[in-house]
Amino acid sequence: MDKEKLIDPGQLSYEQARDELVQIVKMLESGKTPLEETLTLWERGEALAARCHAVLSAAEQRIEQARADSSPAHETTACLLYTSDAADERSSVD
Repeated sequence: MDKEKLIDPGQLSYEQARDELVQIVKMLESGKTPLEETLTLWERGEALAARCHAVLSAAEQRIEQARADSSPAHETTACLLYTSDAADERSSVD
């Protein structure tokens, strides 16, 4: 594995980091790499796994935020505002 050509894991998309990690795992599982290269691959794999974890954690936070924004409390407030507006319209018609 040529270190000069490697892109910093922080610059990779989730899919790129995952795909490279899968390739590294296959190489390590083959048992055919010399010890020094195995250690280099292992270190790269750890960095790629950390990148994948960071991207997935950020996605999870976005989902949680979206859920919080559409929580029942938010819907209740919108419903109350709508109901209040409808009541105002009825009273102005009378």
